[in-house]
Amino acid sequence: MENATRFDKRRLRFDHLIQRFLGSNALIAIVVLALITLFLFREGAGFFSQNLENLRVYRLAGLEYVDLMRRQVAGHTDLNREIQDIRVAQVRYLSAQKASPAEITTRLAAYDAFADEFGDAVDPLRSIASDLTDTASAIKAKVTERANEIERRSFLSQAGRTTEAEAVSIPEIDFARETAPLHDALPAWQQASLAFRTRLGGIISRLPRPVTPALQHRFASLERHTRAYLNTFPANEHRLENWDQFKPVPWYRSVTSFLFGTAWITNSFWQDVYGVLPLLTGSLLISFIALAIAVPLGICAAIYVSEIATPREQQFIKPYIEFISAIPSVVLGFFGIVVLGDAVSAMADWPIFGLIGGLNVSERLNAFTAGVLLALMAVPTIFSLAEDALNSVPRHFKEASYALGASRMQTIFRVLVPAALSGMISAVLLGFGRVIGETMVVLLCAGNRIAIPDFSQGLSVFFEPVHTMTGIIAQEMGEVARGTIHYRALFMVGLLLFFIALLVNWLAQMAVRRFKSSIT
Repeated sequence: MENATRFDKRRLRFDHLIQRFLGSNALIAIVVLALITLFLFREGAGFFSQNLENLRVYRLAGLEYVDLMRRQVAGHTDLNREIQDIRVAQVRYLSAQKASPAEITTRLAAYDAFADEFGDAVDPLRSIASDLTDTASAIKAKVTERANEIERRSFLSQAGRTTEAEAVSIPEIDFARETAPLHDALPAWQQASLAFRTRLGGIISRLPRPVTPALQHRFASLERHTRAYLNTFPANEHRLENWDQFKPVPWYRSVTSFLFGTAWITNSFWQDVYGVLPLLTGSLLISFIALAIAVPLGICAAIYVSEIATPREQQFIKPYIEFISAIPSVVLGFFGIVVLGDAVSAMADWPIFGLIGGLNVSERLNAFTAGVLLALMAVPTIFSLAEDALNSVPRHFKEASYALGASRMQTIFRVLVPAALSGMISAVLLGFGRVIGETMVVLLCAGNRIAIPDFSQGLSVFFEPVHTMTGIIAQEMGEVARGTIHYRALFMVGLLLFFIALLVNWLAQMAVRRFKSSIT
């Protein structure tokens, strides 16, 4: 009896040690997560105040005013890019028809003349915008110089060098006088703008015919985009006439410009802009492509291995699918660059796509290329979790279905899959978390163009180059100075990605809880 009591005490002490060991590890995990969260908040906290000051200088120095003109010129540049893409598509078609280079040049002579005339039409507007850009840049340089002198005085004061600090001269800037040349140029801009609209409208009306009817939709799209571009000029001129450089910039603009801004421009002589929307859009587009491929493959493979495959097939299929997760992402990225990118470009010439309007694949590295590779990386996660969900369904569900005379397929799709649906949803959500957090593949294969894809292009939108939140952090973090607005902006992108990952994992946990409650 005494020996049994001594044994129970030793076992009790051992159990306490195990509990304390496991509890300490759980506590460490919570502390590490809390430290990561605090670190992200600390490093990114000053971004919005810096961004607000950035926006105020942007308005006071007249850069906002000049940008209204520069965007009109940039819109023409986008149309020129579309014209060049159409030319590439025509050359590709003629090359497929075995046309010689000389014959291609001859057949595209009318189109090239149109493209040259279209490109030269904007020169008067570009000239005015360029001159005003120099003026506004000079004003911004004075603002930067003044900020540097203020920082220098503050540094000297904190160092106790009061005499030197008082000797620092801080120049005052009369913004109304400095920006007067910008306002004075408005009549010349309006006159040049009217002439440009008239000329470009005539040019687009003389758009040549495509070398093949399959490209007619591209020509129609170019004409539609040009008409829409010309229609933006009156509203833009109205904004120029009513622009007020002394209008206060509200505090929330610092937040909305980050969350809903459509540009991410850094290290610019003009103005740095930190808008996360194109990065978020690129991440979600690639994730959608990846899940559209990975979910059917992963779920169907899980159903087959769990309910249909023989034990021999299970021993072969399951390890090979799970082995995919062991392939380094950089190796998949190299595969995408060398093999998959060229295959996607060649796929655009398939006749089947001509029947549905054709595909515009201007670059071989794009959202689709990255999405296919991420789908390959997500399949093991979705497969493993979906198989576990199916195996967790009580055996009597299946036996009851067979007892009622149901076939195997009826039992799978009407009993087992509905019972395991919450677990499968959890698998999909965790697969999404795996995809949206990937860095190397998207950095190598997504094309890295910071722009919101043109969703009016139909299926072609999936073949546009994009950039992602993870990609921008990996690409730019090593080049920024600590404490700068650019540095803090990258941490804000990381914080947004962190919250997205938390949301996805929370949804997955909710799905798992619902799954467990449905089978008990």
